Amino acid sequence: MAVDREALIRDLVRQFADVPGGLLPLLHAVQEALGYVPPEVIPELADGMGLSRAEVHGVIGFYHDFHVSPGGETTIHLCRAEACQAMGSRALEAHVKARLGIDYGETTADGKYRLEPVYCLGNCSCAPSVRIDDDVHAGVSPDTFDRLVEV
Repeated sequence: MAVDREALIRDLVRQFADVPGGLLPLLHAVQEALGYVPPEVIPELADGMGLSRAEVHGVIGFYHDFHVSPGGETTIHLCRAEACQAMGSRALEAHVKARLGIDYGETTADGKYRLEPVYCLGNCSCAPSVRIDDDVHAGVSPDTFDRLVEV
């Protein structure tokens, strides 16, 4: 069943227009419904919330959880915190980016993987760590990564 995006956006804007600080919950609702916040809906979000387009873009750009392009089937979060860096995550990061052919915030051409940075997975003693969807993996080497994603 196709989503009537225009009607959805109108309904969501109405739902949050009078909520103090309603932009954040509105953006979360849009992303939950569509998988991302399409740039073409930003003018309607801004108008409906009584904000400028720049303010809406600023919020989207500030929070790493918001995306302005469709995500992949699988999201890979690569830890960039100090403990992981001390244990080799920079080399792993270079390998992951080269292997997938994408940078942070991007999705592979086949739509299978999206790569995102994360700044701690709470697994510091077993660094470097990677979260693939909801599964955290410790002590990840380039070879381990390749086996995990089978690219």
